[in-house]
Amino acid sequence: MNPTVDGQLYGYTGKLLRVDLTKGEVNVEKVDPELLRKFLGGVGYGAKLYYDEVPAGIDPLSPQNKLIFTTGPLSGTRAPGAGFAEVCFKSPLGGIWAESKCGGEWGGALRKAGFDFLVIEGKAKEPKYILIDDGKVEIRPADKLKGETTSQKDKLIKEELKDASFENAVIGLAGEELVRFANIMVGGRAFGRCGPGAVMGSKNLLAIAVKGSGDIPVAKPARFKTAVKAGNKKVLDETAGEGWAPGGTTVEITQCDKLGDIPTKNWRANSWGKGEELYHHFESKNLMRAHACYRGCVLRCGRVVRVETGKWKTPEHEGSEYESICAFTFFVLNDDMDAAVHATYLCNEYGLDTISTGAVIAFAMDCYEQGMLDKKEVDGLDLSWGNTDTVVELVHRIGKRTGVGRILGEGVRRASQKIGKGSDLFAIEVKGLEGPAHDGRSGKALAIMYGTGNRGMCHIHALEGMAFDSLKNDFGLIPYGVPNPQTLERFAEEGKGRIAKVLQDFGILPDILGICKLYSYSGLVLPELAELISSLTGWDISEQELLDIGERVYNLQRVINVREGIGKADDQLPERVCKLPEFGLYSAVAECEIRNYEQMLEEYYEARGWNRETGIPTKEKLQQLGLSSFIVYPPSR
Repeated sequence: MNPTVDGQLYGYTGKLLRVDLTKGEVNVEKVDPELLRKFLGGVGYGAKLYYDEVPAGIDPLSPQNKLIFTTGPLSGTRAPGAGFAEVCFKSPLGGIWAESKCGGEWGGALRKAGFDFLVIEGKAKEPKYILIDDGKVEIRPADKLKGETTSQKDKLIKEELKDASFENAVIGLAGEELVRFANIMVGGRAFGRCGPGAVMGSKNLLAIAVKGSGDIPVAKPARFKTAVKAGNKKVLDETAGEGWAPGGTTVEITQCDKLGDIPTKNWRANSWGKGEELYHHFESKNLMRAHACYRGCVLRCGRVVRVETGKWKTPEHEGSEYESICAFTFFVLNDDMDAAVHATYLCNEYGLDTISTGAVIAFAMDCYEQGMLDKKEVDGLDLSWGNTDTVVELVHRIGKRTGVGRILGEGVRRASQKIGKGSDLFAIEVKGLEGPAHDGRSGKALAIMYGTGNRGMCHIHALEGMAFDSLKNDFGLIPYGVPNPQTLERFAEEGKGRIAKVLQDFGILPDILGICKLYSYSGLVLPELAELISSLTGWDISEQELLDIGERVYNLQRVINVREGIGKADDQLPERVCKLPEFGLYSAVAECEIRNYEQMLEEYYEARGWNRETGIPTKEKLQQLGLSSFIVYPPSR
């Protein structure tokens, strides 16, 4: 198979930038077109690089770990949702495969500067930042950035370069202090979850400034333009012409509370009954306007928010999406929306993951209530549920890694190991990653997708399960073996393992192609994706082949995890997550309890072609997917 078209590689720059911080060296490498055709890009090509270059067993915070920034072929083009990039690395939380995605202009700028991929390795002796300006690359001193907030780092870089058009990916104090769930921030957007900011901080790298003015070659410009126009029209038609504006994802709080889909009081319940009240305050007092994270976005899911006056006065900023707000309201029983908006703002300034920060605070409050932590161990703070002063103070202490923040900055798994006393029962995580703001008791497809997620209890690669069961979104997958969700009960368990497999194979495609996932929720599905990628690259890629690539990538990520000792035992859900809620709208709804998880898991393994006893992909499955050369090691435990 010749992956070029008339000797030209379309849809890519064809170059990878490698920066070795230990040696202070920069190299440009050509990308293998055949591997691009096989894995396309994003977390697909990223997984191939990770498998080849990140050895099993290394410390995630050692120089041996790498930050593999990737774009997809659609990143930075005019395609719907094309403002996305990914970073792949070994997670400081779980010691396994990790990926974080970020919306905005940064990924497109990297491509326009001439690079599809950026691999950062080693460790600098002194604080540094990387400057990428239209193919010119420098490793620069960053002493004056050290200790600054993320917004101040961004400002200082632009002042030094005398150019406000640079897109800057920066870490905050949390990344410098190696908080294990630190993010990398680009303005108000984050490479979030799993701790990429800690990996970046461990390398003494504080920022990556990027600017580019090049073009991405298109194989069939007229056809691609038509596909772009049709895709945007479809998503606008699906959203009544408004996209997701003005409330973005945060508007879902009311509906999800009623569906029993928001973990409440550290997963003791799945509803609180205050969703409508909280969102009303947010909409009337905090929400200023919709905001698109990149030029050309028609959905505009972002929000500009503030707290105008009072104790929690907070400047105008982009943020406060659904997950973040739920983490600082429902997770910790805080009904002060102003305090929640302020807390999420602080997380962005420190470079903290909002979901993990809210989750670890809820865990600490649980331990405090149960007598597993006393006031002396938490710096004299009152960790009673709903104590907004304490919630905000804990954000500061985690971000600075001071006092009790030193333990909580390790994440719930390690924090529970340090606290002991049976606190692991309150540590809601899978594979080290804290649970996000959707609840598997609202629909069982979500539950099995949480358990089998390659990066853990993930809000990106599991939400198709929630949308399928609770919102009845079939993602156009009925022709590919998924039953009509309208015919299924959301609390039913039989068949959900098989459904989860197909949803995962589809749901990973935006992260391979380099587009926003919300577009697939709004009608941009296989026919549109196949036409976009085919007209861009000149390759004839069918809908089925896209699903096959999704399956290939999902299995390769699983192989990486198996190499780290991951197996069936790691695909289990925390006990509390499966139990009948203690209070709320669903405390008497027996059907929401997860009763036959093991049956769903075995059904899932069978659909995947994995060994039912171990959860390891079989040789036959790997061979079928063109992965026969990838070695699978059995779990070490």
